[in-house]
Amino acid sequence: MSQTTSNPKPEPSVQVPKVILRTGRFLQSISTLAAAKYAKRLFITPFKHKMPRREYHMDEQSEQTPLFVPEILKTILVYRYGKSDKKILLAHGWSGRGTQLVKIADHFLKLGYEIISFDAPAHGKASGATTSMPEFIASIHEIEKEFGPFEFAIGHSLGGMALLNAVREGFQTKKLVTIGAADVITDIILHFTRTLTLKDTVAEKMKTMLDTQFGEDIDYASAHNAAKEVHIPTLVVHDEHDGDVPVSCAHAIHNELSNGSIHITQHFGHRRILGKKEVIEKIDGFLLSVND
Repeated sequence: MSQTTSNPKPEPSVQVPKVILRTGRFLQSISTLAAAKYAKRLFITPFKHKMPRREYHMDEQSEQTPLFVPEILKTILVYRYGKSDKKILLAHGWSGRGTQLVKIADHFLKLGYEIISFDAPAHGKASGATTSMPEFIASIHEIEKEFGPFEFAIGHSLGGMALLNAVREGFQTKKLVTIGAADVITDIILHFTRTLTLKDTVAEKMKTMLDTQFGEDIDYASAHNAAKEVHIPTLVVHDEHDGDVPVSCAHAIHNELSNGSIHITQHFGHRRILGKKEVIEKIDGFLLSVND
C-alpha cells in the first residue's frame, strides 16, 4: 500500500455551476427549509454526462437489455459484454454509466469473463430524472435474479456502497472490490450542502427529509455499517488525492471488514483511477488469487 504524503487538499472533479449556487443561497435567505428542499432535489438528480470516445467500443459490442425492477417500478439498462459462464458485475457511481469501468471490463473480458454492467435509474440511457442508493441496491438484486450468478463484483463510488449493502442483504459473489466508495451518508449530505455554500442547518433538514422518505435512518446504509456484515474477501481501493470522496472513507470501510484488504494510490483522483494499470493489476491479483 502506498504511504500517505502531505499535500494540499484535492480539488473536486466537478465544479458546481454558479446559477445553482446563487439559487440555493437565495432560497436560504428566505427559508432554510426551502433551501433544504432545493438541495434534496439536486442531491437525487444525477447529471448525464456525454459518453467519452474510449467507451464507444464497449457500448457498440455489448448486448443491451432493458430490465424492469419491480421493487422500485423503474427500468434500467443492462449491458452484457462478452459471453461466458464466468460473470463479473460492474456497478458505476453517481452520474456514471454502464460503460464507465471500460478498462476494467476490457481486462477481464480478455481473461474469459462475461461482464455485466448497467445504467442505474436516471443514469446513462436509463429513463427518469431522479434516483437514490436504495434504487441502485434494488437494481443489483434484480440483475442477480436475471443474469447471475456472479463470480465477482466491482463497484465505483456509490456503486461500491450499493454493492456492500447488497451483499449484506444476500447478494452472492465470491469476492468484492470497491473503488472510491464513500461512507457515512450524513457526511455526504453535509459535504454536498457545503459545496453548495449553504448552512449546515440545511443539511440537517435535508437529512430529516430523507429519513422520512425512506422510513429509517439513512445512515444505516453507510458503507462502514454495511461492511460489518460483509464476510467475503473484499478489496477497498481509494486514492489519497480523491477530491470527491476523502480517503478516510476507505479506512473506515476497511476497518469494519472481517476479510478485507486495502490499496491506496496517489494522484489518480476519483475517476481517472478506474483506468490506471496499477489499479487494474491490483484488482486482477486480488480477484484471481486462490489464497484469499
